[in-house]
Amino acid sequence: MVSPYRAIFAAPGTRGFSAAGLVGRMPLSMMGIGIVTMVSQLTGRYGLAGALAATLALSAAGVGPLISRLVDRHGQRRVLRPAALTAVTAVAGLLLCAQRSAPEWTLFVFAAGAGAVPSVGSMVRARWAEIYRGAPRELHAAYAWESIVDEVCFIFGPIIAIGLSTAWFPAAGPLLAALFLLVGVFWLTAQRATEPVPQSREHHTRGTALRSPGLKVLVVTFVATGAIFGSIDVVTVAFAEERGNKAVASLVLAVYAFGSCLAGAVFGLLRPRGSASRRWLVGVCAMAVSMIPLQLAGSLPILAVALFVAGLSIAPTMVTTMALVEAHVPRTKLTEGMTWTSTGLAVGVALGSSAAGWVVDASGARAGFAVPVVAGVAAAVVALLGHRRLRERSTDGEGRGADDRHRSGHGDDEERDKHLA
Repeated sequence: MVSPYRAIFAAPGTRGFSAAGLVGRMPLSMMGIGIVTMVSQLTGRYGLAGALAATLALSAAGVGPLISRLVDRHGQRRVLRPAALTAVTAVAGLLLCAQRSAPEWTLFVFAAGAGAVPSVGSMVRARWAEIYRGAPRELHAAYAWESIVDEVCFIFGPIIAIGLSTAWFPAAGPLLAALFLLVGVFWLTAQRATEPVPQSREHHTRGTALRSPGLKVLVVTFVATGAIFGSIDVVTVAFAEERGNKAVASLVLAVYAFGSCLAGAVFGLLRPRGSASRRWLVGVCAMAVSMIPLQLAGSLPILAVALFVAGLSIAPTMVTTMALVEAHVPRTKLTEGMTWTSTGLAVGVALGSSAAGWVVDASGARAGFAVPVVAGVAAAVVALLGHRRLRERSTDGEGRGADDRHRSGHGDDEERDKHLA
């Protein structure tokens, strides 16, 4: 039997755009933690470092859906290259101002400009969706593969960013992240054969993809989920520094990502049964519960073990989320819909990193572990209250609802959930 991962790469061009997506997504795990490490190295202030990382994430959250909406209308090449150049220029300004101890407001201005970074992961997933539309098994494996790629970035990204910034010079991590973004975007957009063709103007529906009730539930839940990720990054760095080994924080965060990577690899080999919305709810609740053992971590090895276990629920939940987005968003807005989930994560990362930074400054790293617990509870509550909307109405590639598909012989939402998952 051919591995589903091997099977999906049989299509021409898939290896190239997935590799480019890996390079282009490295900044996702490097930029925020790199800024936190750089600023804490230069100033010793985790509150300022967390606030700058929050500014970057909030800016990306605001600009990302707009960039993706333009991509759906005009294509990836025409939009992504100018966006990447804008972001890299802003990063250069941020690093220069930080090195020269410029006024703090200049740091925030350039951090906001750096948020013009496009959601490379959404662009790659949109290519997979275009290639394997109507082939749910292959699309499930493709989404699982991209989840693995995400986690590979989070395994090696923090190690590179923190390691370079602590061992070489403070700005080295963010600088390399900017270079990865530039190379990845230009490499990806050079591959025109697999680029989704923009839909003609008459096929575009009015408004935003966020009008979908199901997508709203996913995005709001991901705000809380992002707060988990953002707070864990900041608190782990502070926790390691309190124990006299700040550079080890990158290894601990890599273990967290490895747990997710391992779970995603296994999940992609399976054929999940039942409702995707129900699996998503279980995954979100599992992430919330996994935050509780962090309160007991008294050393870096124990923290690493707790984070590994916590990571096991991440990738399967993300894979299921992409299937649900594809089910609830019209084809003409698919890239935008996928980016909205990234936007929710970015907003959450901003809130979580900022809150954790202030808690660490005020009460120490151990107190900071309360932030991901609160965020996990919030995610579980939103998921429990809203998951039924994920089953009420879905849209296929042409924007038709569940009732339309039923009349066309395509089955109900429950059956679609089974196939897409």
